[in-house]
Order: sequence, then C-alpha cells, then structure tokens
Amino acid sequence: MKLIPLNKQSKKEQKKYHACRRCDWNGLKPTTRVVKSKKVYDRKKLHKPDMD
Repeated sequence: MKLIPLNKQSKKEQKKYHACRRCDWNGLKPTTRVVKSKKVYDRKKLHKPDMD
C-alpha cells in the first residue's frame, strides 16, 4: 500500500482520516466544563443573601 501525505489526499479522504482520529466524550458536554471569567459582571453574584 502506497503512503500518501495527508495534505496531498482528497478532501474526502482527509475528512475520513480526521473523523477516525476524533475522540468520543462519552456523554460529557465540553461546553459545560468551561470556567467563567471572574472579570465578567454577574448580577446573581452581587445579590446573594447574607448568612446572618
């Protein structure tokens, strides 16, 4: 079997190669794992009730 560099392959073959290399998240949603910046204004954080 002749080995052809990835950038010389057709777009269809490149897509197939990248699809098989892509990993599965096993039900995890990566967008929910993003840590929010502390510089962003958060109205809910401002009006927390005090524990007095």
